[in-house]
Amino acid sequence: MARKNGCILFNSVAPVYGLFYNVQKRRFAEVIEGAANDLDLSSFDSIIDIGCGTGALCSVLKRKGLSVTGIDPAGKMLDIAKAKQENKDISFMQANVLEGLPFEDNSFDIAIASYVAHGLKVEERKRMYFEMSRVARNFVVIYDYNDNRSLFTTFVEWLEGGDYFYFIKNAGLEMKDCVSELKSCFTDVSVIDVDTRAAWYICKPFA
Repeated sequence: MARKNGCILFNSVAPVYGLFYNVQKRRFAEVIEGAANDLDLSSFDSIIDIGCGTGALCSVLKRKGLSVTGIDPAGKMLDIAKAKQENKDISFMQANVLEGLPFEDNSFDIAIASYVAHGLKVEERKRMYFEMSRVARNFVVIYDYNDNRSLFTTFVEWLEGGDYFYFIKNAGLEMKDCVSELKSCFTDVSVIDVDTRAAWYICKPFA
């Protein structure tokens, strides 16, 4: 029920997210450029964006020369993404990572999820980590908050009632210790701060 309600919520706020599409694009581009010394996404061929929303990150990744697939359970988010002419060569699909991804093992060079993990419960995150690890050949990137939160973020996340406060205190360790379906989710995890309040958790998929 929680996942269904979450999808209803994101469908309802999709037009609001759409208003910030260009702002998000600029920020994503800055972060990707700034992190290139640690992980240069443009050196890979294919990527899947988990929880792609209105497609802002997908658009930036496409401009970096990658073949991009974006998935999201909220159809109205995807409608906005698909309506952008710049996204016409991006493959968008309505799907929920928690229910399993409709792709074979090692289908993409990279799997990335931007600000998805903190809104999930621990067991849900494990399922997401496992699925991302399964479909990625080279790296999984969890792009999310670090523990340097603002007062506003604290208030908003408290209202939202997600797992933000646990996640930001335990994110790296949680990923290193993640076991799902009797397999380690990742073989290695490194953390780089890409913003004052955000990090890339760069994970190596299980063999």
